[in-house]
Amino acid sequence: MRDWLIHLKRTEFSSLQAQIREALVSAILDRKLDQSEPIPSTRKMAKSLGVSRNTVVLAYQGLLDDGYLVARERSGYYVADKALEDTATTVRSVGTRAARSGAAADVSRQFKTRPSEQENQSKPLNWQDYTYPFIYGQVDHTLFPLAEWRECTRQALGKKWLGAWTNDSWEHDDPLLVEQIRRRILPRRGIMASDDEILITLGAQNALFLLASLLVDRSSKVGMEEPGYTDARNMFRLRTDNVKLLPVDEQGLVVNQALDDLDLVFTTPSHQFPTTVTMPLERRLALLKKAQEQNFLIIEDDYEFETNYVNEPCPALKSLDDDGRVIYVGSLSKTLFPGLRLGFMVGPKNLIAEARALRRLMVRHAPNNNQRAAALFLSLGHHDTLIRRLHKSYRARWEVMGKALADHMPNASRNPSFGGTAYWVKGPPRLDSEVLYKAALAKSIFIEPGRITFGGAKPPLNFFRLAFSSIDEKKIEPGIKLLADTIRSLG
Repeated sequence: MRDWLIHLKRTEFSSLQAQIREALVSAILDRKLDQSEPIPSTRKMAKSLGVSRNTVVLAYQGLLDDGYLVARERSGYYVADKALEDTATTVRSVGTRAARSGAAADVSRQFKTRPSEQENQSKPLNWQDYTYPFIYGQVDHTLFPLAEWRECTRQALGKKWLGAWTNDSWEHDDPLLVEQIRRRILPRRGIMASDDEILITLGAQNALFLLASLLVDRSSKVGMEEPGYTDARNMFRLRTDNVKLLPVDEQGLVVNQALDDLDLVFTTPSHQFPTTVTMPLERRLALLKKAQEQNFLIIEDDYEFETNYVNEPCPALKSLDDDGRVIYVGSLSKTLFPGLRLGFMVGPKNLIAEARALRRLMVRHAPNNNQRAAALFLSLGHHDTLIRRLHKSYRARWEVMGKALADHMPNASRNPSFGGTAYWVKGPPRLDSEVLYKAALAKSIFIEPGRITFGGAKPPLNFFRLAFSSIDEKKIEPGIKLLADTIRSLG
């Protein structure tokens, strides 16, 4: 193999050493290298690629250690027999099975549910390419303390805590993270809990799925806010056909006779999703009284509780609950970053024990390294610092968007009294927000149509959401003006 070359990309995402290794492993596994000929020497490979010889030596040494290459004295490096034997065995096995099986089975005939047929919000992966990304649930990377998070991650992965994140710990969560949630996060919501009343989950979404699986079957009657959280509604509808849509007014979930004869009620009282209204204390007490009278449980999704920068926070429903009817769900992903996927639930000990057992069957536990890194981030005060930074930035953007909407779309929305990261906008009566969505995309504006948040047969079409957590403050006003012009052009 006298003439042989691989292509390297000078990119921040992969080191040159890693690229050399990846190229050689791919060539070996694809059986593209002649076993009888040596691969290029380290000196020749380094010269042809324009990299240091040491980079190539380290890549080759790693492949030697892992059994992909063998070194022959005074001859060079060759593809190891063992590497090709493993590949051949795999190929033969797959080929035999394919020949034996004949026509592929129609697996879809066995489907008992089809979650893919449920409607949900679709978001483009390239949302950052849009000039005006009014997208919900994403973060402004410039606000995140990367150096501090990197240091916490470095500590979490160190030898000191090797056992804390390498062991399988399905029966336990990271004790430091549980302690930080119990001591630093829950008290801000007025909640006092013991360690065995807290379960770490893969985001709030995982917590809701666990609760739907534990508490809902075909006979269950579940109440949901309308409009409300689409994913929660989809979860409940996988379990039961008896999902009742409950009205929402300027004070959140309406407490009336519609709540009678229910087994479970899901609500977002702190910052109703998607309308952004906050349930006042009197309404919260009335809801708890109704739950006691009608003997139903409440799932409290404390959505965006950490983004209150306008008024004094109202105590969580869970903090007012005297008889264990409220199951509390929170998330760390909203303030840290959505990709972290860390949340938690708080409930009675017996419920948490069952949820832990069910979690074991699904994912065993949240990744231990992420748990420990988040715990250190909290314990060292970085989370508090980040929240203050977010509050300052979000408040400024909230005010700019409020003024822009008042100037360009008067009477289309109301200021969220809680703060948060988005506005819920009501367009003209004849507006179809799905049509607006497509027209706005053509002008590099990303919005989120509101129809998907309604679960009824004839949802209103003129609502949409404008988020400001990931858009530059200077782009908000021109983006709103261009959007208003787009709405007028649609008639």
